Formats: sequence, C-alpha cells, structure tokens
Amino acid sequence: MAEILKRNKALAVNPLKASQPVGASLAFLGINKAIPMLHGSQGCTAFGKVYFVRHFREPIPLQTTAMDQVSTVMNADENVIEGLRAVCEKSKPAMIGLPTTGLSETQGTDIKRLVKDFYTKYPEYAHVAVVPVNTPDFTGCLESGYALAVKATLETVLAKNGPLPGGEGTNVGSNVGRRKKQVNVLAGSFLTPGDVEHIKELIEAFGLRPLVLPDIGDSLDGHLTEMESLPLTVGGTPVSDIASMGESIATLVLGNSLFDAADFLKAQTQVPDYRFDCLMGLEAVDSFVSALADISGKPVPEKIERQRAQLQDAMVDAHFMLGFARVAVAADADLLYGMSRLVTEMGCEVVAAVAPARAHILESVLAEQVGIGDLEDLENSARSRGAQLVISNSHAVETARRLGVPLLRAGFPQYDLLGGYQRLWVGYRGTRQSLFDLANLLVEHGYIEPEPYVSIYAQRTGNAEHFPHPDPPQEGEGANARSNFERVSRATPASGQTH
Repeated sequence: MAEILKRNKALAVNPLKASQPVGASLAFLGINKAIPMLHGSQGCTAFGKVYFVRHFREPIPLQTTAMDQVSTVMNADENVIEGLRAVCEKSKPAMIGLPTTGLSETQGTDIKRLVKDFYTKYPEYAHVAVVPVNTPDFTGCLESGYALAVKATLETVLAKNGPLPGGEGTNVGSNVGRRKKQVNVLAGSFLTPGDVEHIKELIEAFGLRPLVLPDIGDSLDGHLTEMESLPLTVGGTPVSDIASMGESIATLVLGNSLFDAADFLKAQTQVPDYRFDCLMGLEAVDSFVSALADISGKPVPEKIERQRAQLQDAMVDAHFMLGFARVAVAADADLLYGMSRLVTEMGCEVVAAVAPARAHILESVLAEQVGIGDLEDLENSARSRGAQLVISNSHAVETARRLGVPLLRAGFPQYDLLGGYQRLWVGYRGTRQSLFDLANLLVEHGYIEPEPYVSIYAQRTGNAEHFPHPDPPQEGEGANARSNFERVSRATPASGQTH
C-alpha cells in the first residue's frame, strides 16, 4: 500500500492538473447532440476550450453564462436561465451540461434550483435534458469533474423515466435483461477515443452490443463531417440510449473514479456490474476478457487469443530493456494506477509518483509513496531518486528536459504531439504498443543494459573481438584461479588458433 503525501506548499509550481469543469465538459462532449455550458465568466470557458482544441485538434462546442463583475456581485441567476433558453432556441440540443466553476461556486449558486426555475419559466423546453453539476475548480481535478458529470447525467436522465416508490429514480429493475445483448459501459476519463473504440470492438467480438457512456470514441475521434459549423456534439451516446441502461444484461465499469456512478446505476436499475480499475497489463486485460466471456456465454474468439499471444511475445522481447528501469509518473489517479501497474509488471520501479488530487485508488498505486502535488514535486522526487523515464502529459516536457530523461506523453492535454488523443493504451494491443514505446525510449536515450558476465575460463574459438582476454586474477584470489588463468592463456595464442 502506497503512502500518500499531502501537499506541503500553498501554491502550484508548474501545475499538473486540469480543472473539474474541464473534466465535466469532456464527459458531456461524449453525448450525442449535447453542449456543455459552463456557469462562470467567459475566461473560464475560453481557457477550457483552448485545452480541448489543442488536444483534439477539432472545433469544440462550448457555451458560457458569461458572468461579469456586476452579475458576480449582485446575482447571476438570470444569466443561467436566459442562457439555457438561448441555447435551446438556437441549437435545439438533446442535452445541456451545466457545470459550475470556481467563480459561481464562490458566489454560492444553487445550480439545481436554477434548472428547476428554467423549466418553470420555459415549459416548452421540458424535453431537453439539462444536467446541473457542482464542479468547483479549486478542488479536485479533471478526473473527479468527469466522474461527477457522469453520475449527474445518470441521475437526470433516469429520473425523467419515472419515479420510484420513494420519490426518486427509476423503477426499471424488472426490465433487467430485456435487451439480451446490450452491455452498459461506464468509460473512465483515462480512456482515449482510440481506447473506447477498441473496447467496443472487443465487446462486439463476443456478439454483444456496447452502450458506452460517455462515448468520446464516437464524438471526438477526429472525423470530418459535411457540416461547416458544429453547434452541438456530432456522435456520442444518444440520450434515449442512456434511458435504456436499465434493460441491459450487465454493466462494465472502467475506472475506479466511476464507482460512485456505478453504485447509483446499480441501485436504480439492478443491472449486475463488473468493475475494473484499469485495462493495461496482461492480468487486467485477462480479467476483462474473462468477464466478456462470462456475460456472453461464448468462448474467447481466436483473434483475441492471438492478440494475447502477441502481447506475451512483446513482454519477452521488452523485459531486457525495461527490467530494473526507474520510472516517474504524474497523472490523474486512474491513469497513475494503470501506468504504475503496467511498468511494474515488466520489472520497472516507480521511484516517483504524483497525482493532482486525492482519490481512493491512490493507496493501491505500485509505488512506495504517492505525492499530491504538481510537476515541481515530481521533478524534485525524480531527480533525487534517479529516474530514467517520465510518464505524464505535455506539461511535463520541460520537466523531462531538465532531468535529461525521455518523456512518454500520456493523459490530458497533449498539445505538442499529433494524434496523441487517439492513441491506444488498453487491451492486449494497446499494452503491447506501450511496452514497445517504453523500451524504445529508454534505448534511444542511452539506457545502458547490465553488461554480460564473461567467465575467465571462456576459450576464444573464433573471432577474438567477441571474447576479450580476461584480466589476470588479483592477489589473494587463490592459486587455483591463477593456474587456471595461465592455462587458458597458454592455450589461446594471439592468432586465435587453439592448440
């Protein structure tokens, strides 16, 4: 169990984290015909939009309630209500995500009450799902904001289906399994669009239909459309499908951060679930594939068996370079856990680990200590412990340069690497490629493998360059060793011929 080190300074130097509103917006961007509308100033939304555009290299639909100095001091309720009306009127969305920001949270906004006031004032928009979620950016990180938005989406959409006897939720427990091939997938924030796409392929290989929430593999995968402008998300999870999650045969929960959302979904729908902290590494992927086989009642397809064999071969090839390598990792909790597990399975040692915020999974990270902090904390720890490789997002480029070690870019954002948002990390295929990349980075940057041992008794039978002449034994090593050395020397003339 890792020791969790609390923050020991009052400010962030070279910040690691992305804020909760950015994480919540990312979750809403995975829902079809949705748009996030941040309740805060224009600068809050513009900052998040820059992050998304640089990472995904796509136009990103975001709106804001545009709080100014007057509305911040006096009252910003009208900004929210009229902002919702304007978006509904102009864009006709299926869902509006309404995360708060540090400004509105400091003001003390009751965001859920404002949504009720909006429906009361404009009942003609009752069919539009508005999802309020409290995501102050002075606490948490992208991962926690994402998880809060996923849970709020479930609470909002399932509640629209009808009340349970108690007043809240949805009475759909009797419908479990009605859709005999549908499997719910709660996809964590550590998954890229490429990861989500591959996970859907794995599920479909067992004859099942995945219902992914949120599905950024469909909306943020970087595809061209016929429309010139994108006022709403194109692709993603349809809102109508979210309402049918209670009719699935099982739920796959990917990421410890989504366990609270999974608890709510299971309580409301009674659909059994399978939970996974990560999908990187042979053991983790084996558990996931076994669960799919149990759910479908089918054997593992030959294609997936071959991918597993390919990963095993890659592990054999890469362990010479990765064994005993010293690695530093900085990322959100789920990704930090997955990366630490992946490298330690290959014999690496995680000598420095930093997360931007507390999370339950951090105690299970395979490192002696996990610091809650920033990239300065990572740099200091990595330098003092002799790290040979850094794994983090693009903010860590200068950190790795100062340390003189290579950087494997992982997480959000990646603004200096084309296609980083689409990279595959999970499954047998993703794990295999990750091992290759880790090993190649170490080799390219001068990682020295342990020199092979050459016995003093080895005889040169061919090219003398392959068998360097052994040094004579030092004093005190014994007469037998000296006589053996002399015997080998006499038997090996300079010409390389053996007599």
